[in-house]
Amino acid sequence: MNNVQLVENGNVITSSCLRAGVAKSDITTEAKGTAIKDPLYAKALVLDDGSTKVVIIAMDITAIGGRRISQRMLDDVGEDFLPNLRSRIQTALKIPGCNVLVNASHTHPPGKLLCDDKEQVERTFDAVSRALQNMTPVKIGTGVGYEDRLTINRTLRLKNGKHWTIRHSNPCPPDEEVADIGPIDPEIGIIRIDRLDGRPLAVIYNFACHLLFGDAKGSITANFPAVASKVIEENLGSDVVALFLQGAGGDVVDILFKDFNRSRDVEPLGTMLGLSTLKALREIQTKDVKLNAISETIELPRRTDIPERIKSLQKEQSKLLATLRYTSLDFKTFLPLYVKYSISSDYPSDYSYRYLKAQKIGTDELTGIDSINRKNIEKYLKNVNAMEKLTKIQDDIATLEKHQAINNEAGEPTISAEIQGIKIGDCILITSPAEVLVEIGLNVKKASPYKHTFMAAYSNGYMHYGAPESYYDKGGYEVIECLLAPQWQELYEKKASEIIHRL
Repeated sequence: MNNVQLVENGNVITSSCLRAGVAKSDITTEAKGTAIKDPLYAKALVLDDGSTKVVIIAMDITAIGGRRISQRMLDDVGEDFLPNLRSRIQTALKIPGCNVLVNASHTHPPGKLLCDDKEQVERTFDAVSRALQNMTPVKIGTGVGYEDRLTINRTLRLKNGKHWTIRHSNPCPPDEEVADIGPIDPEIGIIRIDRLDGRPLAVIYNFACHLLFGDAKGSITANFPAVASKVIEENLGSDVVALFLQGAGGDVVDILFKDFNRSRDVEPLGTMLGLSTLKALREIQTKDVKLNAISETIELPRRTDIPERIKSLQKEQSKLLATLRYTSLDFKTFLPLYVKYSISSDYPSDYSYRYLKAQKIGTDELTGIDSINRKNIEKYLKNVNAMEKLTKIQDDIATLEKHQAINNEAGEPTISAEIQGIKIGDCILITSPAEVLVEIGLNVKKASPYKHTFMAAYSNGYMHYGAPESYYDKGGYEVIECLLAPQWQELYEKKASEIIHRL
């Protein structure tokens, strides 16, 4: 290959020199009356090493192509978005569509989030086009940061071996039934892209989280990664663009997700994530790197066990309903009794001297009524616990029925899943269209021969949760809202490892 020498900012470069460009487009809805806390963006990074071009697009959206498969629950981006965008990039910009990675941050909507379907493609393509026009020679470095203060595995491990997920649609389990919490991935995967004079051009940071409720007022927000990106960009200056890539955060949530004692505030979370990213970024050295990309589609099996699991839940439901019989107290009578017997377990009904007097004259009036009241209080508390479990079971049954309908409507035993690997020097980005749970993300990283392997879940499609096979009998929400059969994990991890080793 004959290299053509160019001079840019005093640096002699060649046509095969590593180059990068970055741009972003606002994709927020323009609907009247919609409050916007911060705009939603499609951020595009184009990389070119002279022989391979790749595009990485980070979008502040819930899911890519999740409209049909979620029965419009995740309604923001339709199924035509990704093929239309890739086709246009390939035709107009001569970049292979299979080299385009599109990641959804999974920020959740209080309502309509985005501009209409046509504008989504137009504005995202425009960001890619402008990034390509603004290409400049760069060097790239990769590294990792660490942040374990923000997130918690939301699926609690119970003493009976089952799982119970922290959600706003069901209560938490009784404290005495909780044995442990599950793993998180505290690693912040960082790719630093610098101009040849050392000024930063862009930063990719990858972190496993779950961007649910972001604003107490219900405003549109990109959640705490928007704050983190702002912290990164303002500290680095020079028109830097920070691109957040969502990780394997299917069973992760921010630790204050179910805090009823304060308003939702994403600022502290985003500030911590941004500062932790900057701390690690300063230690990363940049260099010339080569690029590679592989994209393959595999078929993952749909689950067939849903009818049996519904029957099992209905059986448990019937048993719990049966325990509600023979309840004497109502809430009006329970509450004052509960307070009294909590204040003084020895002398709940009256002063201690009344009990002492009754003891001396040989009467059991007070202790007798205490015995009856304690039994009634215990029964009412058991009913409350049963009600809380019934709440979860009701939601689990409804969710399973919905997913059975989705699988039935598909009329196919498998779901097509694109798995894409992008190699940037000694760093690997590996994708999944599922809401991959932490354990699987950690498995993929551990199996990789590369020093830095980052999981970009929620990428290039959407198919609800991807849970480990060992979780299926434990009852966590991520398994309930799952279209895939347990065997999907082995198939996915095997293909992901194969792609990583081929890059």
